[in-house]
Amino acid sequence: MLGCQINPLKTASTHVNPDAIRTKKLLLKKDDIKHLIIKVEQKGYTLVPLNLHWKNGYVKCEIALAKGKAEHDKRDVIKDREGKREVERAMKSRSR
Repeated sequence: MLGCQINPLKTASTHVNPDAIRTKKLLLKKDDIKHLIIKVEQKGYTLVPLNLHWKNGYVKCEIALAKGKAEHDKRDVIKDREGKREVERAMKSRSR
């Protein structure tokens, strides 16, 4: 993992000071890592951390492969949002 800052526990050790922003290894099988790398290199895909938690001195991270919205999807969302606003304005002015 790159760019993930996980500060060490204060109670873990007094003489070892690990770097909080170092590159972390993902404990996955080689085939799984290759599959994720291929998908991330494609346009529109990214890895998203869903959950970070401590367990037995290790940080566990759930990750998901996510695909961004296409431009036409964004336009549809904006169009729906504007339509809802107009309906709310009409209902508000009508109730007065």
